[in-house]
Amino acid sequence: MLWFRNDLRTHDNPALHYFLNTSCGSSSDSPRKAIFFISEKQWLAHDWSLIKIDFIKRHAAALVDELANLNIELSLVEVDTFDDQVNYLTQYCQAHNVDTVFANSELEFNEHQRDLNCIKQGVPLMLYEADVIVPKGLVLNQSGSMFKVFTPFKNAWLKQVRTAGFDYLGKITRADDKETLADNKVKSVNNIIKSDGLSGTWPLAKEYEANVFSTFLQTKLTGYEQCRDIPSIKGTSGISPYLAAGVISPRYVLIALLNRCPDLLLATDSPEFSWLNELIWREFYRNLMFHEQKLCKHYCFKEQYQLITWHNNQTMFTAWCEGKTGYPLVDAAMRQLNQTGWMHNRLRMVVASFLTKHLLIDWRLGEKYFMQHLIDGDLASNNGGWQWAASTGCDAQPYFRIFNPIRQSERFDPNGEFIRKYLPELSSIPDKQIHFPHKYMEQNNISGYVKPIVDHKEARLKALAFYK
Repeated sequence: MLWFRNDLRTHDNPALHYFLNTSCGSSSDSPRKAIFFISEKQWLAHDWSLIKIDFIKRHAAALVDELANLNIELSLVEVDTFDDQVNYLTQYCQAHNVDTVFANSELEFNEHQRDLNCIKQGVPLMLYEADVIVPKGLVLNQSGSMFKVFTPFKNAWLKQVRTAGFDYLGKITRADDKETLADNKVKSVNNIIKSDGLSGTWPLAKEYEANVFSTFLQTKLTGYEQCRDIPSIKGTSGISPYLAAGVISPRYVLIALLNRCPDLLLATDSPEFSWLNELIWREFYRNLMFHEQKLCKHYCFKEQYQLITWHNNQTMFTAWCEGKTGYPLVDAAMRQLNQTGWMHNRLRMVVASFLTKHLLIDWRLGEKYFMQHLIDGDLASNNGGWQWAASTGCDAQPYFRIFNPIRQSERFDPNGEFIRKYLPELSSIPDKQIHFPHKYMEQNNISGYVKPIVDHKEARLKALAFYK
């Protein structure tokens, strides 16, 4: 039996690969069995956003048809919690004499505990690794420990890939001698999935790979380093939701990248490498969480910050959430998140710094809010990014480095194009004044935009004293 989790794909899927290469579970002419649990109560308890849940459902529905062509019947089973998943699998394996359940491992603590409970209950679970390029725990420092700084990790990771390569299983296609499932069976399973359309502007993975990603590699990759920080243009790949949901393999991404730039692993000073660098950051954060499971439980990586008494002003937090801080770039970024379920990466750093340094609000509140709204919510990357901004994490920016949201706006949205898109109340403000328009608006008797909830210079001094 095959158990899909955060890996709804047939491309480079180890559990699917080994499942198909065994004789377990079915005769050659009858469909093999696979399962995917729709556990919305559990997902919501883990702060998954509604747009991500819809994204997952759409891919689950598409996978039903794709697996039918492999003579695999995918059952979509609705249960509330991980405990319910364990109970269902235990009963199913006993009732059907299942001798192996193939699945890909999941990183997070609760998921790991669920798998241990399955094994304790007698579920014959066989786990593989599918969420990283280099197996977690393999890239270590000379003392055999996890790196605490990104750059040495990156160098060791690159050395590992250059010398040992990496496993890539490719795409699994239907064998000609296999019969597919009847259409009525596929439809009866498919009817369980009801998409609410929240993620409809994001294409399914197959369409993304064929159109968006291929176009990015051909036309945008070389300019990524220059365009990546400009939120008013589409200079990034938009691949993060697909990696977070596991519908695209990171190893597939690296293969595609190397096909485009064969020498990239050596050309670390090339413009294209800056995009690969982001993939390695993802590997870094996943390795970090693998070694430090306390990060799944909202602990600061740097223990000296664990007992900080954050100010946590609810009025200010609400203003931040709603994009009403009086700092245009911060507000435009938060409104982009609230309206689209996504936020440009440069802006994620800006708003996270503002919440933790200007408002002195606990990074965990921001981390939670992001997870509850992002289509690409991923615990390891989200936690790593927030602790980086709050200076509480591994390889974080020092506490005395505090983003100036006005200067960030002037540098990365110089003409105010992004700001005007999400703050129409500032559409008439000149480019030079739009980054902090309050004095100009007062002089010209213009209203309609909120006053700043803190003064940047004062907030900066308070933050320095607070952290010190």
